[in-house]
Amino acid sequence: MKIAVLGAGGVGGLLAAALARAGAEVVVVARPSTAEAIAEHGVRVQSVIFGELVERPRAVDELREPVDALIVATKAAGMASALERVSTPPHGVLPLLNGLDHIALLRERFAPETVLAGTIRVEADRPEPGVVVHTSPFLLVSMASAYESAAGSLDALEQQLLAAEVPVRVRRPISQRSEAEVMWSKLVRLNALACTTSAYDKLLGEIRDTPALRADLEGAIEEACAAAQADGALEADPARALDELEQAHATLGSSMQRDIAAGREPELDAIPGSVLRAAARHGLSCPTIDRLAGVIAARAGVPAPRAAA
Repeated sequence: MKIAVLGAGGVGGLLAAALARAGAEVVVVARPSTAEAIAEHGVRVQSVIFGELVERPRAVDELREPVDALIVATKAAGMASALERVSTPPHGVLPLLNGLDHIALLRERFAPETVLAGTIRVEADRPEPGVVVHTSPFLLVSMASAYESAAGSLDALEQQLLAAEVPVRVRRPISQRSEAEVMWSKLVRLNALACTTSAYDKLLGEIRDTPALRADLEGAIEEACAAAQADGALEADPARALDELEQAHATLGSSMQRDIAAGREPELDAIPGSVLRAAARHGLSCPTIDRLAGVIAARAGVPAPRAAA
């Protein structure tokens, strides 16, 4: 396969390097300065799973050639501008962004059946262009589609990622519910982690061990799971999501928390915003998530997330 990776941050850089190491033809699509850094130095990865890698995928600032798959690994807020760098429609699109709303936007931009539902579970950061630090012992890409015509793309990407030693879970059967289960299975956990660690600027261990903060963690999980079930993810289970966070290491933080610390715009609208909008569509309220999002907005000096689409 020829695979393009749009966005060379922690997620995009890690996958580009892993796929290139496995022999895939990889094209990284990035800003000119980042593309130049990768062309000169390669993608340098420090990973608790893969060790130290230096791979040299081709890097361009605009995708003008056909590719079998486009992995979209930008931040949600930067996706629209990044897509301007894609001039040729890919045969398949795998978005690995946080939140929910980007799926519909991508299906407006490309043929709807070519856009898969996808998530990635990983802790990876990009301290400088072309450099990735992957700190988590977990890594999982999950995919699904509601379109029968996407089965070939699902299978091909699954094989390519497995060859790159990236764990993959493909949710079957092909159905709208499978897409919902994939997207919400990550979001119910991520939203609670991001909201609590970012509102209080504390790591997960202290959140779990402080009764008032733990109550917010549990409340955010319960509210998101209610929205998920109403949205078709019938397997969303507060006890299971909480257990995942109970098993996580005490020093776990969130990308939103790191973004605020670094002065970057947090994904407030993409993560809790998407939960709040989904809940509103089904007539549900999420008072804990809404309150935490307001605290985060005040801390970061940004607008509170949109509660309605």
